[in-house]
Amino acid sequence: RESAVATSSPPSPTRSRDLPPSSSTTSEVLLRGRLSGVRSITMPSGDEVVTFRVIIDRPAHRRGPGGRVRVDTIDCLIWSAPQRRRILTWEDGVLVEVVGSLQRRFWKTGAGGSLSRTEVCASRVRRVT
Repeated sequence: RESAVATSSPPSPTRSRDLPPSSSTTSEVLLRGRLSGVRSITMPSGDEVVTFRVIIDRPAHRRGPGGRVRVDTIDCLIWSAPQRRRILTWEDGVLVEVVGSLQRRFWKTGAGGSLSRTEVCASRVRRVT
């Protein structure tokens, strides 16, 4: 079963009220779905990043007319060199689990404007068998 879970507290018995004040907020995301669109990018800084999408089927009660399967497509990226090398060897469609945090990135366009994207910055990606 594929699912997307974005929580505002850790997925454990610990809740934000149990954390010290400096840790009262968190962004922790768990995604499980099909891998798609893996590609390696060299940033203007020279840093390497791998971007990919996780495709998640919506639950039956959120499907379209006639039971048509609808999906959510979540943009992700990963900076860790060992994780980047591993994910680049996987084919589109394999089932993966992604753990990370939600972030919004901003950058300047060549025309002087700015763009942003909200995505999951993965700390761990693994194949689900």
